[in-house]
Amino acid sequence: MKEIKVVAAIIENDQKELLCALRSSDMTLPNHWEFPGGKVENNENLYTALEREIAEELQCKIEANEVFHENTHQYDGFLIRLITIKCNIIDGIPNPSEHAEILWVNRERLGSLVWAPADIPAVELLIAEGSAN
Repeated sequence: MKEIKVVAAIIENDQKELLCALRSSDMTLPNHWEFPGGKVENNENLYTALEREIAEELQCKIEANEVFHENTHQYDGFLIRLITIKCNIIDGIPNPSEHAEILWVNRERLGSLVWAPADIPAVELLIAEGSAN
């Protein structure tokens, strides 16, 4: 079975809200929320892949800092290895070009969104991390 390596950004603002992106109707898993990111290309490390994807998808510049969580999720016919990385915005304001919308959401409210299945383990960890602080 084909495995696709995907990186996703955990971006937190000064109000401790996390950036969530709604998959558009022409994407697979339409109308599901996810952390923005995309596929890691050959000869690309996780951090440069994520910085490139966010520049393309959200027209802003981030700094990818540290891996937060990694899990593998099986969809029909393929596996997604999703690596979430904590990031900071270093230039610009996120503006969705591929997603239907983006939202800044408090950790406590993350569970109220309908998430893409591969993102759920990271969402649960973020909620738990918020309640521990």
